[in-house]
Amino acid sequence: MTATALSVRNIRKSFGEDEVLKGISFDAHSGDVISIIGSSGSGKSTLLRCINFLERADSGEVAVAGEIIKTHKAKDGQLSPSDKHQLKQMRARLGMVFQNFNLWAHRTVLENIIEGPVQVLKHPKKKAVADAEILMDKVGISQKRNHYPSQLSGGQQQRVAIARALAMQPTVMLFDEPTSALDPELVNEVVQVIRQLATEKRTMIMVTHEMALAREISTHLIFLHNGRIEEQGPPQLIMENPKSDRLRQFIGKF
Repeated sequence: MTATALSVRNIRKSFGEDEVLKGISFDAHSGDVISIIGSSGSGKSTLLRCINFLERADSGEVAVAGEIIKTHKAKDGQLSPSDKHQLKQMRARLGMVFQNFNLWAHRTVLENIIEGPVQVLKHPKKKAVADAEILMDKVGISQKRNHYPSQLSGGQQQRVAIARALAMQPTVMLFDEPTSALDPELVNEVVQVIRQLATEKRTMIMVTHEMALAREISTHLIFLHNGRIEEQGPPQLIMENPKSDRLRQFIGKF
C-alpha cells in the first residue's frame, strides 16, 4: 500500500448562508492523480483553496504526508492555523497552480522560479538556478528565461507557474482549472506538461473541465454537486457508467 500523501476530512465551508462545502473527505496516495469535476458553483475551487488555507474552512482537517495542519476555531467561527511556521512548511509541500498564473510581474521567468527555493527552502542561489534550468527545459520555456510575464503568452505563463510550483519539490500538486484562462489554441501546450507529470507518478489534485485529460491521466475521479461528493471512482468506470443522474447530465454536456 502506497503512503497517503494528502488526507482531507469533513471539510465544510459557508459564505454567509450559502454552504458551499458540506463535509468533503478523500485521500490521495503517493502517485495518485485525482481529478475533481462538477458544474460551476459546485465548490471545486473552494475545496482546493481550503486545502492549503487560502480559504479558511469552517471545520474539517487536512494532513500532508500524515502530518495534520494544526488549527483552532477563531472568533469568526472559521478555522485558523495554530502554527504559522508549520503552515508555511505545509504550503511549501502543496504546489498550487492557479487559473490566472499569479506570477510576479516584476520578476523574470527565472526569478519567478527560484524565489521560493531561495527564500523559503533556503537553497543556495546557484543550486536554485541549476534546478530551475532543468524545470524550464521540462516545461519547454528555457528560451524565455529572461523574459517578464507580460512578454509571454498565457500558455507560456502557465508553464512557468507549473515550473515554479515544481521548484518547491512539493508532496502534492494542486491544479485549479489550469487551462480555463487560456485561449483554445494554447490549451494543449499546458495539457502536454500535465500529462508528462502524470507519467512521472506525481501526486496531483486537479480541478478541471478538460474531460478527456481527466479520463486519460486520473487514477480517481470525484464529481462534486451542491457541495457534496455525488459520485467517485475510476474515471473510465464512472464516465462510461454513471450511477447518478446529475453526473450523467454533466458528462452529456461534453
